[in-house]
Amino acid sequence: MKNTLETRLGIFFALALIVAVIILEMVGAADFFKKGYLVNCTFKNVQELKKGDPVKMAGVEIGRVENIRLMDTQARVTMKIEGKYQLHTDSKATIKFAGLMGQNFISIEGGTSVAPRIEPNGVMESGSQPDLSELMAKLQNVASGVEGLTKSFSAENLSTLIGPMNDFLRQNSTNLTAILSNTANVTLQISQGRGTMGKLIYDEALYNTTMATISSLQAAGSQAQGFLADARGMLGKASGVMDDISTGHGTVGRLFKEDTLYVQTTDAMDSLKQILEKINRGQGTVGKLINDETFLKNARMTLQKVDKATEGLEDQGPLSVLGIAVNNLF
Repeated sequence: MKNTLETRLGIFFALALIVAVIILEMVGAADFFKKGYLVNCTFKNVQELKKGDPVKMAGVEIGRVENIRLMDTQARVTMKIEGKYQLHTDSKATIKFAGLMGQNFISIEGGTSVAPRIEPNGVMESGSQPDLSELMAKLQNVASGVEGLTKSFSAENLSTLIGPMNDFLRQNSTNLTAILSNTANVTLQISQGRGTMGKLIYDEALYNTTMATISSLQAAGSQAQGFLADARGMLGKASGVMDDISTGHGTVGRLFKEDTLYVQTTDAMDSLKQILEKINRGQGTVGKLINDETFLKNARMTLQKVDKATEGLEDQGPLSVLGIAVNNLF
């Protein structure tokens, strides 16, 4: 009987222990059974974060908050990360909350795989999230502004705004009626095809003429495009010519680039200069023609004799010319 009672008690305690472990595992408080490593981070405000809150990465729980303590003027949070998850030094921890009434948790933005891994008891960079109380205060300010705006639209304020408009409409009712009547008349004429606008809309001949004009403009545009293409071709050729000149190809290029032509031109100018100097000094036939007065007098006398001889021939007539020719022959 004693052995049976002890056996029953042992079985009961074993079952109770198993149930307790299962319950702890379900509520996430059995982290001490899991292998992991500790990582620290510092926050200015933990925003109601408490021990046991989850640590998530990309929405997946990878650990829990192990401890929260005050360090100087900031909160030092220690997280226990499961061993199968590796965090890197460029990872960043931020406190977030799941809804207004939800549980706070730490969200870790995964770093790059090229960064070094965080060693156990290492420190991770942290980021700040707007405090819920600050958000509520801002919402309250917005609500107050909306409330003030709605209060400003009271009956008196509306009458103050609308009153001048009513007075304007009342004073100009005749003019407004005339404007509306004229507008209706204009639209009626347009709908009947009368007037310039009506013809533009309803007259087919005018429409055809307009379309023909547009076609002509399009043709002119096409011709202009052809002219532009030709102009581009000419510019391309001109550019090629300029390239040839700059590289010394062709006659003009040689004129610009080769020194031989320059030397020849210089020599020709020197020769011309020498000839002009000789002429100025009266040397040579041309120099004597220009500078020798005796030669000039003889030339004038010769020209005068030739002139008199031609006048005598004109007076004697054809027979005298024939006689002179016969005498010269015999």
